[in-house]
Amino acid sequence: MSRRSIDILLCDARQGEPLVKPFQVILENDELPTVGLALMKAGIAKGPNDPILFRKGCFGVFGKRKDWDSPLYPGDRLELYSALLIDPKAVRRKKANQNQDAKFQAAAAKRKARRL
Repeated sequence: MSRRSIDILLCDARQGEPLVKPFQVILENDELPTVGLALMKAGIAKGPNDPILFRKGCFGVFGKRKDWDSPLYPGDRLELYSALLIDPKAVRRKKANQNQDAKFQAAAAKRKARRL
């Protein structure tokens, strides 16, 4: 039975201020270091269908969303993300509509000024 390990950083940003701590993933026999294995060894998840991590995009490495089976390398920063409070698509849509309204108002003001 051979054991080896890789050192990573575990960044948990689910509860307000991000907490970054070093973590050592201990690999048994021929286990490959994956995101899912690190989450299980850290006691954060029980498996790929764990309700805690069921939401898409709730973890990643160095700011890039990763899948459960994505490989981990020594020195990687495994990040756990909180749920979005505001949908980015809705914010962009609202801003685009405001800009469009401003254009219509400016055009109406120009037409009114020409008539006078």
